[in-house]
Amino acid sequence: MAGTIDINCDCGESFGNWSMGADEALMPLITTANVACGFHGGDPLVMQRTVADAHRNGVAVGAHPGLPDLVGFGRRRMDISPAEAYAAVVYQVGALKGFLAPLGMTLHHVKPHGALYGMLNDQDDLAAAVAEAIRDICPSPLLYWPAPVERHALPRAAAKLGIPVVGEVYFDLSYSDEANLMVERKKSVKDLDDVASRLRRYLDKGEVVSVSGKPIVLDAQTICIHGDGPNAVEIAQRVRAVLEEDGIAAASWQPPAGSMQRSATA
Repeated sequence: MAGTIDINCDCGESFGNWSMGADEALMPLITTANVACGFHGGDPLVMQRTVADAHRNGVAVGAHPGLPDLVGFGRRRMDISPAEAYAAVVYQVGALKGFLAPLGMTLHHVKPHGALYGMLNDQDDLAAAVAEAIRDICPSPLLYWPAPVERHALPRAAAKLGIPVVGEVYFDLSYSDEANLMVERKKSVKDLDDVASRLRRYLDKGEVVSVSGKPIVLDAQTICIHGDGPNAVEIAQRVRAVLEEDGIAAASWQPPAGSMQRSATA
């Protein structure tokens, strides 16, 4: 295991008087924030405050675009065209970049949310359009995606365009025997000792275990924590403690030295 690993979390998903997640408590514990851009959650004030909080805590900011479905929190599939998918991602990422610029921050990555993520698993035409949007709107195009990344449409489309893909590993969700994440419709309290045990196994062997006990080898560079979980803050604290025990620093993902990146003004 490398000397550093990223910890990312979905943030800024509140809307108006409706609160979601424990962003303020989580921000000092993470290294990268995936910020909602107004379609599934977030509004202009929430986006502004979340970006400012990330800036104060030295946290990198990525865009977390979703489908235009506030009522369903972006978790209901929609029949959209590739042109609509492209425009939706450009629109949302562009809005977030507008809040980053006054603070001298640069967009770090894109990570699709909810049903949009699910659709980009296997719809090649949508995946190609979203990959083009990431290439066209991001200063240094980068995609976050659950490992193993090579099986799904969007990471494949991104790779064709030369967009790096950062693999994620989860310790607050279970894995099926096919290495798929078992997403919960309603987040449950997680056993912190189980989270720590699973993390230590990954750090030691580079693998997670499915619900039936099958070892699954993963290549991930970032740990994802769900910020809307009932004990998300405690999970983040335990993850940081285990990393410190192993002498592993938490830091946002950075491209390898010497790799080509576009200008921040692109």
